[in-house]
Amino acid sequence: MEFHIKTDKEAHNLEAFVKEIGQDVLVAIWGGERHHIGAVAVAQPRPSLKNHRVRSATASVFCYLGHKDDLVAKEAAERISSALNTNVTVTAGVHWENIDEVGMKNVMENSRQLVQMIIERMSTKESK
Repeated sequence: MEFHIKTDKEAHNLEAFVKEIGQDVLVAIWGGERHHIGAVAVAQPRPSLKNHRVRSATASVFCYLGHKDDLVAKEAAERISSALNTNVTVTAGVHWENIDEVGMKNVMENSRQLVQMIIERMSTKESK
């Protein structure tokens, strides 16, 4: 399975390309004025440390010098990995010139919405 998906808000929309590679999932997230790869996160599912009956995920992140895309990449990788119970790699690169605090909040909200859309689409495939 592979697909392209994007948010549709008033501002700070994000896009993603999602591809299954065997049992694993590769996700590229981008948005803004200069698309790039600013950070890469890899996550694998594991039992939650607080409640072993709940699935969580652990992620490692590499962020290129001067980029702040690590939060988007890490959160997306962990959420997708724990929801789908599989290894996940996420690249993220979003950039808007002179973005303010409200804009940053919009980016994170759109990132969370985008991740939820990915999980729902992948979960629908698994239930067929």
